[in-house]
Amino acid sequence: MGYVVDGQELECDAEGYLKEADLRDETCRVIADAEGIELTDAHWAVIRFLRERFQEDGHSPNFRNLLKGMQEHDAAIDSKALYDLFPVGPAKQGAKIAGLPQPYGKGGY
Repeated sequence: MGYVVDGQELECDAEGYLKEADLRDETCRVIADAEGIELTDAHWAVIRFLRERFQEDGHSPNFRNLLKGMQEHDAAIDSKALYDLFPVGPAKQGAKIAGLPQPYGKGGY
């Protein structure tokens, strides 16, 4: 299964994660649609954070680091809020929708 963005098919693994990161916003919209998620400003804040961490560290953060990083921007964010946004799992589903490769281990490092 691949995603088609601007007429280009993006290569995915068996679970639907991109094999190579694609940081275009349109890619997020296509993957979110496939996941049944309508993106809000709160989703985009998480997506931006995941992309920044990926670009700085070469991988996406695990759930604990995602939560901690998001709380630095907004102290009101808690694990329930993140799961409300990405019910399959904020670190994994968030990375998928952000256009990132599948996180390491149990939700990244």
